[in-house]
This record gives sequence, structure tokens and C-alpha cells, in this order.
Amino acid sequence: MTYLGVDIGTSGVKVILIDRAGKALGEATAKSVEPVRPHPGWSEQNPADWWNAMLEAADKLAKAHPSEMAAVKGIGLSGHMHGATLLGKNDEVLRPCILWNDGRSAAECAEMEAALPSLRAIAGNIAMPGFTAPKIAWVRKHEPEIYAKIAKVLLPKAYVRLLLTSEHVEEMSDASGTLWLDVGKRDWSDELLAVTGLNRSHMPRLVEGSASSGILKPELARRWGMSGSVVVAGGAGDNAAAACGIGAIKPGEGFVSLGTSGVLFVSNDRFRPNTKGAVHAFCHAIPDTWHQMGVILSATDSLNWLSKITSQDPAKLSGAAETGYKGPGEEIFLPYLSGERTPHNNAGARGSFVGLSHSTDPGLMAQAVMEGVAFAFRDCQRVLKDAGTEMGRLLAVGGGSRSDLWLKLIATNLDTEIAIPEDGDFGGALGAARLALCAAEGADPTEIMTMPGIKRVVSPDRSLSQAYSDQYARYRALYPAIEEARK
Repeated sequence: MTYLGVDIGTSGVKVILIDRAGKALGEATAKSVEPVRPHPGWSEQNPADWWNAMLEAADKLAKAHPSEMAAVKGIGLSGHMHGATLLGKNDEVLRPCILWNDGRSAAECAEMEAALPSLRAIAGNIAMPGFTAPKIAWVRKHEPEIYAKIAKVLLPKAYVRLLLTSEHVEEMSDASGTLWLDVGKRDWSDELLAVTGLNRSHMPRLVEGSASSGILKPELARRWGMSGSVVVAGGAGDNAAAACGIGAIKPGEGFVSLGTSGVLFVSNDRFRPNTKGAVHAFCHAIPDTWHQMGVILSATDSLNWLSKITSQDPAKLSGAAETGYKGPGEEIFLPYLSGERTPHNNAGARGSFVGLSHSTDPGLMAQAVMEGVAFAFRDCQRVLKDAGTEMGRLLAVGGGSRSDLWLKLIATNLDTEIAIPEDGDFGGALGAARLALCAAEGADPTEIMTMPGIKRVVSPDRSLSQAYSDQYARYRALYPAIEEARK
């Protein structure tokens, strides 16, 4: 028997096949049409792009590994969180999906919190523009004709699930990022829904990530050569899925993700919110487990931005930074290109370079960008500690983790070891496949979601600890000063 994991990203879809022992048997990818930004701070995508990419990737895998695909008994889904996919009464898509990094609904966030003073206590999170509910509040105000037609609101992976199974279902980790879930009770909140004029009829049914959410449509099973009944698991939001992929499901276990956005993730045995520091407190993808996250919106995206304006490949920029590295320099970068979540909760925040001189070159700018992202993770660690959370060694995931310098900067600033897993994919697709195995076989997640072997460990450079503490103090002072000047 085999199990299929599907990871739905904004830039594409990845699928991976594993066996009962968790060994990867094959994988395939397909690109999506990139999100569009109709106005500054907006970010939208056509939901059909996720489905078309999913079909393309699964078709590739079925062609390359027909016997393994024929043995699939479970499918798990991982996906980018918070996206508002609005469906009419016949499941027609009413408008492009408003994505996780869309910042248009800041005013609606303030209005929601004023309308329901207990919002943070119920949701365990601050109302932020990235969450789903404020996006609906924006649609109600600015696109009333669309709002009036809403029959269901689905997150991105739930929309793909609908096309796989004909079921409207979501699981706890992704639902936590809507601002409609009572995260402590793991159930929709009637009070939170009412703030945006919705009720439970507009929501998908809830399941745990390791439980079944439906059965794959027979025509799709035939398309991919699968036989018998194929269970589709609840799955997980992308970060919880990554945690399942690397085995971070026990209290205190966590990872640092250097992807388009950045995440500092720690698993918890109970609901432990800290809204004052803009910490995300969400359900995990397995029962009776929660997690906390500090989230930054532009991690590798900051280096990609620098790549565009300098017309140099990100890898070349990273290499130049590493070649010339001597410790913190004059240049400081604030990575708020899409606003920021943790710890500022400010969709209007903007990135800045400070300390530029005639001697500043692309390599030094790249170093400052990487240091700025490391400082943003340090901000996340600070507010997680304020919530009473301690973390040990962290595993590194995401494309940015291929940079030795970037990991060294993060390890030094967090004063913690960063472990690099052995070669293999330990991201959302693997986590989704592991959840598929649990759902199809009734397996215990603690037995399936083990940690990988460690290839090497990046230790803090304590000879630079004080220098980076001093630089971090300057970094922290810049944000309020720049925000004051922008008023």
C-alpha cells in the first residue's frame, strides 16, 4: 500500500508517494499561474490554477510510477493558509481567491475587534489582514453583490478537496487561521462567524487532520490507475503539515522555515495564546495538540526582491554575501515588504535599508537582507518566550535552508542549534502523506510522524553574540522611528 501527499502552494503543487514505512517512492511538481497584485498590498489567485497544477503533478506521478500509484489507499492535503475562496450555491467560484499575504483588510480587522471585544480570547489570535475572516468583512463592505451570493467559504486546500471528493470539509490547523474557530474548543464559533455576518452553514464540516474527510471520486481514481476506495485525509495547513513531515508534534519540538514567508514553529500540549506579541496560537493537525508560530511575511521573498532590483540570481547574491562575510556590517534591512505579522501586526509596515554607503555592494546588501530576516526570527523568539514557551534545537526547512550563512545567522541570533535533516523532502507534502497513512490505516500519529536523521547541526557563533545583540538593538529601534516618520 502507498500514500499520496499533495502540497498546494501559491507558486505550484508538489505531490509525493510514500510506502507504509514512510519511504519516498516518487514525486512530481507542477507550476501554478503566479498570484496577481491588482493594487499595492493586494494578492489574488484563480483557484482553478491550484486544481490544474494538482492534476498535472498527479498525472506526471501516475505516468512515472504507475504501479505505486495503483497501490494508493490514502491521499493527504497540505496547503497555503488563510486564502478566502468564495463559492456560490452551486460551488461556482465567485471571485479570485484573496491570499494569505493580502493586506487590504486592516480597517476591517479593527472594526471586527471593536464589534466583538472577546474576539482575541475566543480565537486566540489578533485580527490580522492575513486571516480569512477580515477578507470577508472587506468583501461585504466593498463587493456587496459578491458577498450576497456566498454559500460557502473554503480555504485553498479545502477547495481542492471539494474537487477530489465533492465534500465541503476542513481540518483544525487550517481552520485556526480563519479567525472563525474557537481554537481551544476545536469548533466553529457562532460569535466569531456573526461578526462577518456568516453562520455555520457557510462553513465546511470540521475533522482532525489525521481523520478521513471523504473518498476520492471514482473517475479520478481511474484517471490515476488507483483501485478500490481511496481515503482523503483531513490534512493540514502548510506549517502544521511541515511539522508532521519532520516529526515536530511533541511539546517543545519545532522548526524554523525559510520559505517565501518565514515561520518559527513550536508544538504545544495545550492551547497557549499570546495575542499581545502577535503570536499565532493554532490547533495542530493531530488530535489534542496545538502549536504556536511567529510568522514573518517576507523571508526568502526579501532576497528574491533584491534579486529582481539588482538583476542578480538569488544564489549568486547569497554566495557573494558568504564570500565577503566578516560579521555584522553597517547596512541594516527591515524585511517588511508585505507588511508584518509577528510581532508588529502591521499590514502597512514597509521594508527599509539603513546605513548604505558608497562601499555598499550587492553582496553587502544581500548580507543585510539575510541578517534582517534573522532579526525578524529573533523578534518571533522573543514574543514566544514572553508566552512562556521554551524551545530546544530547531530543524531547518524551506528553500532558504540551503544557505549555510543564513542558517548560521539564525542560529547565532536565536542562540540555538539548527539541525539540517538528512537528504530528503520533509516538508508539507510528506506531512500530508503521513496524515493520509493515519487516516487510511487508523495508525497512531506519534508512531508515524517520527523525526528524520540529522545530516549536520549549525551551532551559534558565540564570538559574534554581542555584536549581533548590539545590531539587533539598532534593528529594533528602527521600526518605531520609521513608522513615526511615515505618519
